[in-house]
Order: sequence, then structure tokens, then C-alpha cells
Amino acid sequence: MTDIKWTTNDIPDQKGRVAIITGSNSGIGFETALALAEKNAEVILAVRNQAKGDAAMDKIRTLFPNAHVVVKRLDVANLASVKDFADSFKSEFSRLDLLINNAGIMVPPYGKTVDGFELQFGTNHLGHFALTSHLFDVLKSTLKSRIVNVSSNAHKMGNLNVEDLSWEKRRYFNWKAYGDSKIANLYFTFELMRKIQDKNLDMIATSAHPGLTDTELAKSAVSRLFNKLMAQKGAMGALPTLRAATGSATKNGQYFGPSGLGEWKGYPVLVSPSNRAQDTEIARKLWAISESMTGLKFEI
Repeated sequence: MTDIKWTTNDIPDQKGRVAIITGSNSGIGFETALALAEKNAEVILAVRNQAKGDAAMDKIRTLFPNAHVVVKRLDVANLASVKDFADSFKSEFSRLDLLINNAGIMVPPYGKTVDGFELQFGTNHLGHFALTSHLFDVLKSTLKSRIVNVSSNAHKMGNLNVEDLSWEKRRYFNWKAYGDSKIANLYFTFELMRKIQDKNLDMIATSAHPGLTDTELAKSAVSRLFNKLMAQKGAMGALPTLRAATGSATKNGQYFGPSGLGEWKGYPVLVSPSNRAQDTEIARKLWAISESMTGLKFEI
């Protein structure tokens, strides 16, 4: 832990660097995109809704007229959309310095993605697993590239049932499913880190969580009121992601979150994932299951 008050002022110049941020039309994804655009990165807003993405791009360009920002449609809850996005990106770009897997949904009623996965697990984990797999060749060829998976403090309630990831044999609890999807983000990060290290690749896989942040993820009236009263602003919630993505001292496998009590609020510091999230056997098993579910062989 550190008491250093890391802010966007600590982000080095990003000129010449290309960044993809999923779910970047609002919330911490937008704030992440805004900060990177200000620092001269070429930013791809990877969003499900084109109109909202265009509005976000216009807002960034209004604030920073020289910003390099483009919008590309991506629905991480649809594996065909994920592949189309990756193919389109690689047809236009030869490098990818930052892949920030930020998009997510939180505690909806039970539902499934178009590919038949439980909605939160399919969106928050499998879609980003597939996206990273499709883009890994260009990440691998880009010197000192980084992959940042945005998790949540709710991962501490996660405990994957690998025999029933789609919740077809159990009573559904949306908060439990959310925690499962967020611990999956960490299993993915740590297993990816180990595979990168085994191959001695000059790249980093890291993760972050925003703490309690006032974003559109809070859907219910009670949640929205609680967030307005207790949560920090989106710009602060984006700082752990930004530190993971751009911090000069960031290392493989590190996990960043707010410095305050309970990791709810504060400046970004190194924080500790749950002991369960560091289980290497579950991480390896989840990797193999994710390959099977997405129909992909994730080559490192």
C-alpha cells in the first residue's frame, strides 16, 4: 500500500500509443478514454450503442479538439460481434498498446447472451476473454503492451461453480452471479500473467477495480440514491484503471483499487485480491472452460 496521491497528472504522454476501451461511452470507461485522449493516445471507443459512442466522442473532442478518437461498435455479449470488431480493428491498425476490458453489466434479472451464456458471466468475462484472444497477436507484436481487466471489490463474494456457470441447476442470485463474473476477471488476469511470463513476453496483464463509483451500472432507484450519497465521482473511479494502464511502475499481475476504508473511495493504490481469486488451479480450469465455451484456442 502507498499513500501517494496518483492522479491523471501522473500519466505520461501517450502520443503514438493506441488504446481500446470497451464500454467507454459512459461511466469509468468514458473517464478512462477522456484521460487517455487528453494525453494524446489514439483512443478507440468500443461500444454497443453507436449513437452513445458518437456522443461520447463529440464530448471528448469538444474538451480536447486535437484528440484522436474513433468509435467502433462492439457488443461483448455477442461472440460474433467480438470477432467482427477484432477483425475490423486489425484491418486498420498494426499496433495495440492498451486493451482495457472495462465493459460490464451488474445484477440484472436472470438472462442469457445470444450465445447462451448467463448474462453477467458471458458479458463480463467470456466476451473479454474472446476479445483478448482475437487481439492477442497484435498485442504481442506491440512492445510493452498492456491488458487491463476491470474487476470489482464484489469479486470477494465470488465462488465459481464450474459445473454450472450458466446457473441452470441452481436458484439464481444476481449479486452472487455478479461476484462470480468479477472473480473470473481476476482468474483470467492472473492466468494470462503466468502464461506471458512463461513465454518471456514484453507485455503486462493487470487489473483494477473502481471502488464505489457513481455510474450507470446502478439501475435501481435505491442503488442510484445510495450512489449519489456515498459514491465517488467517475473520474476518481477511473484512476485505478488508469494507473494499471499507464503507471510507470506497474508490474505484471498487479491489482489496483481505491486507498480508502474498505477500498470504497480514494486514490489508486495496490490492493490485495481475495485468497480465492489467487487459486491457480481454478484459474487454469477456467481458462480451459472459457476456451471451450467460446470455441477459441487462446494461443500465447
